Amino acid sequence: MKKKKRNNNFAAILKRYKYKIHDGDIVAGTIIHQEKTGFLVEIGTNKSGYLPKEEVDIRINKKNHYSLLLINTTRDFFIMTKNSCNGQYILSIKRLDYIRAWKRIKQLYLEDVIFNLKIHYINKGGIIAYLEGIQGFIPKSHIFTRNKTNDNQITKDKIIKCKLLSLNENKNQLILSNKSAKLITLKHKFKLGELIYGKVVIQKEYGIFLNIYDIKALLHISEITTGIQSENKNLVEIGQFIKVKIIYLNIEQGLVSVSIRNVRYQINRHLQYL
Repeated sequence: MKKKKRNNNFAAILKRYKYKIHDGDIVAGTIIHQEKTGFLVEIGTNKSGYLPKEEVDIRINKKNHYSLLLINTTRDFFIMTKNSCNGQYILSIKRLDYIRAWKRIKQLYLEDVIFNLKIHYINKGGIIAYLEGIQGFIPKSHIFTRNKTNDNQITKDKIIKCKLLSLNENKNQLILSNKSAKLITLKHKFKLGELIYGKVVIQKEYGIFLNIYDIKALLHISEITTGIQSENKNLVEIGQFIKVKIIYLNIEQGLVSVSIRNVRYQINRHLQYL
């Protein structure tokens, strides 16, 4: 009896104010009945609102979520539209969660926050992960990997650090970077003009990739001395260490470029890499 009375009181309060409801409004309502395909919700109108089950939640894992929508539960609902046939308002929790999720995402972007996400899916182009229930994409070029151990390989359900690169609410699009987050959180803080040793890990026609504190740095062919470019090509081998100068640093994109021009050319085969 107490629950029923509380329900009636809520409806009476809403009716007393005689507020008008429009599509896109957020209203308070109380769930009064569960049906096979949805829920009836008291929102202070002549007819109860209707919440379809497919409009309940945007989260990936919906197991046991319907159990949270108990009879006599009061919460906010988003007004999607009005059924022209029976005059019943169609409600949504999903749309409301979506609006609030984007509000939080924009705040994370403005504050440049580093956060942890679980890898949901891996494809040839990169990683799919979800932030606040919204699908995000980490391009392959923005994934931090190591070649030393299997502990750092990218696998499904692994938790990785991420940072927002760009967002587009109209397209429901999030682009994230794991590499940028890694660069920001490194104990060693890279500085422009810094002289540092890098380990040769990959050689390409356009230059050499070095491992510097587990970050891949590009030593472009235009920044390599003529001694290495011509007569001494075989002098540089995988695993060797080269003294370089940091000439480009983009924390946002997780990019580091180095040079040995105007740097005394040093290759140390026996240097212990820290």
